[in-house]
Amino acid sequence: MRARLDIAYDGTDFSGWAVQPGRRTVAGSLLSVLEQILGAGVATGLTVAGRTDAGVHATGQVAHVDLPDAVWAGTGPSLLRRLAGLLPGDVRVMALTEAPPEFDARFSATFRRYAYRVTDAPWGADPLRRHDTLAWPRPLDVERLNAAAAGLVGEHDFAAFCKRKENATTLREVTRLDWARGPDGVLVATVQADAFCQAMVRSLVGAMLVAGDGRRAPDWPASQLTRRERSSAVTVAPPHGLTLVAVGYPDDAGALAARAAATRRLRTPAE
Repeated sequence: MRARLDIAYDGTDFSGWAVQPGRRTVAGSLLSVLEQILGAGVATGLTVAGRTDAGVHATGQVAHVDLPDAVWAGTGPSLLRRLAGLLPGDVRVMALTEAPPEFDARFSATFRRYAYRVTDAPWGADPLRRHDTLAWPRPLDVERLNAAAAGLVGEHDFAAFCKRKENATTLREVTRLDWARGPDGVLVATVQADAFCQAMVRSLVGAMLVAGDGRRAPDWPASQLTRRERSSAVTVAPPHGLTLVAVGYPDDAGALAARAAATRRLRTPAE
């Protein structure tokens, strides 16, 4: 059977999601504990919605894993609590549920939503939020930030904001990008798209921040969309301000399968 895992983690001390030899990663920690509980090789096919980079956090990460029916029948009811007892404190499986066989945590997703927290307070970040909030050394104007964000919404080639990978497209559709200042004075950027390429969200934030503090015009970030390669003028914002907060999926099994099939097809720019 296929199990869905809803996961949260503090990315500070992780070298990202993906297993890396000799490095502490979220997937490595999770697989190690699953093996400890179920035995070696019992849980297979661990797949995640978004492979977050080193230092990036998550409150709404989603993954799936395949388990033998007999194992799920015997351990399913207690597995969530057993995971809580063995996982390190900076990663939690928040929910563990049976999923349709058509569910694919990565390819069935219809959107990923991230939040990036920034404070421009002269004293810096609240000590209790220093691991998930970037302290920006200059005053930021929320209207300038949102003007910069508006030009980045829609389907574009985001090559200027991505680390290019061989045989991978940089065409993406950003469906939401906006900034709001909370009662505590912290600015939060909400970024949602069908998918993101590597370093894209942090690059978008980095480009908007220099527009928000007045060093660039609000239309400058969008002007980079004409480039077909990584822009050296775009600074990648630090990872610790970024959190994956939600992943969306279709409601029924047929739509899950159709979405997965469509996502696997390589995106190509519109003619």
